[in-house]
Amino acid sequence: MINTDLLFEKLSKSKFRSRFHLSPKDFDYINTKGLEVIRNHALDFITKRLAPSIITNDGKQTPMRGHPVFIAQHATATCCRGCLEKWHHITKGKELTPLEINYIVDVIMTYIKKEINNQKIK
Repeated sequence: MINTDLLFEKLSKSKFRSRFHLSPKDFDYINTKGLEVIRNHALDFITKRLAPSIITNDGKQTPMRGHPVFIAQHATATCCRGCLEKWHHITKGKELTPLEINYIVDVIMTYIKKEINNQKIK
């Protein structure tokens, strides 16, 4: 796991990662549900979709739309075990630890909060 400031700097330089942004519909959903519920959704998605040691559909388990957490996962390279290994140095083929899960959820929520702050500036 790496420093999140450094991570977000690197992600901003990736043409693929930097193209993801929350939509007005995503912001409405976040405002309706609240950040704590969104955090719980992120924890649930990571625990079910990324935490197991073996994922049969790895690389395809995170949709590209439909929930703000999914967008955040692609933007932060927390969408599959391959991306977790490449960007976050979290090894594939082993079950995620609670510390790793919390780190991933924190990264996702940091991205969502940055998007909210950027929206307010516009």
